[in-house]
Order: sequence, then structure tokens, then C-alpha cells
Amino acid sequence: MSLGPDRLARFARHIVLPEVGGTGQVALAGAHVVLVGCGGIGSPALQYLAAAGIGRLTLVDDDAIDVSNLQRQTIYTPSDLGKPKAEVAAEWVRRFDLGLKVDSVVARVGGDNADQVLSGAHLVLDGCDNFATRLAVSDSCVKQAIPLTSAAVGRFQGQVANFAGHLPDQPCYRCFVGDAFDAQDCDTCAADGVLGAMVGMVGTFAAMQAIRVLLAGHAAFGDPQFGTLHLIDGMAPSMRPLRIAKDPACKGCGAH
Repeated sequence: MSLGPDRLARFARHIVLPEVGGTGQVALAGAHVVLVGCGGIGSPALQYLAAAGIGRLTLVDDDAIDVSNLQRQTIYTPSDLGKPKAEVAAEWVRRFDLGLKVDSVVARVGGDNADQVLSGAHLVLDGCDNFATRLAVSDSCVKQAIPLTSAAVGRFQGQVANFAGHLPDQPCYRCFVGDAFDAQDCDTCAADGVLGAMVGMVGTFAAMQAIRVLLAGHAAFGDPQFGTLHLIDGMAPSMRPLRIAKDPACKGCGAH
């Protein structure tokens, strides 16, 4: 794949970075990312994945836009209320960059459809709001050997990590949280509250970590940081890394 003059101009500030360069930008243009959840984390993550020139995006969300979303879900406007998030997010991408391919999936990811929804991805970025979906996504990523960027936020705390549980020495998301959360549950933003800027911080950092994985091996961007959980404290503010151990008995990746 080569970049035409218009794409070279658009991504000139990337290409001039030695850590990215032309090779890295071509790698991003050839990448397929599945974004699970187009809400508070997914909105800013999507904006910067699209701005980075990720060539193909699949956007997955079963929810519709509510007025309470507008405080933090930055790609939506009042005229979008009641519409499916995945479809409106896909339209945002089309308006932003005609050079990107984007598909929308208005569905909830679970054990019955995860393999199909995630098939063909080079990376999955999961910013959804429940553990059952997160674990189904993680298990499918391990099965299909797809790296996973997982991001979560609550009040003023955020968590972002890259996982590659299909590799023999790397943990998966299930190694981190265990099996107790397979049941359906919901987030607590409505009850506990969340600051929009905090969600933006976590979402954009998740995009950064996803790009780190996609550029590993293609440019001098560095270690993909698999198995390192970054704890983000928005009040301090601070960021602290923690290493997650692979669980040999994990039912998601133990056989790997």
C-alpha cells in the first residue's frame, strides 16, 4: 500500500515523527479496528483513531443517544437524540474522512456473536459499560489471536490496558477480573456520576495505546505494553502502571 499526495499532506505531522514515519502511517491505513461501545470512552477514542488514519473501523453499540449522553459523548448533538449510536458514529467518520472505510453494528456483543463481530480485526478497543460484554470480547480476542485495548472509567478513576492473551506469556482481560462478572450488569454513571473531561482523558489515552499496538513492528514506536494496566487518577492527577500476571487456570487464555 502507498499513500497518495492528499493522504501524505493530511498525515504529514505523523510522518515527520521518526517513531511513526511513512511505514507507520501505511500500517495505520491498512489496519482494521473494531470499537466496542460508542459512548463516553468510544467517542473520543473514535475521534483520534479516525484522525490517525485507521483505514477500516467497525463500530459496535446497541444503544440509542440520550440527552444525558451529550455531557461526555462528544460526537453527538441534540439533533441525534433517539438515533442508534453506532450509526451516528459511523456517519461522523464519513463526514470527517472520506478515505476511511466504516461499518456500524447495532447489536450487543455476547458469547453468541462475538466471534462474528470481531472477525478480521487487527485490534479491538473495548470501552463498553458492562463486564459480560467485556469478558465475551476478551475470550473472542484470545480465540482469534486479536490484541485487545480495554478502557474503563468510574467517577475520577480510569483504567487502560493492552492485552494479548493468545500469546503464551501474556495475560488476557479475564486474568485481570476473573470469572465473577460474567453475569449481565450495567455501569453506574447514572448513580455515581462521571466528569466528561475525565472520560475524554481515558478515551484518548486508549486510542494512544491502541495505536501503540498497531505500530509495534512497523515503526520505532516501542513496546506495545501488553499486560500493563495504567491506573489514571483524575483528581491527583497521576498515572500508575501495574503488571498483570497470566493466570494458568484462566478459562479464557489458560490453554494458550
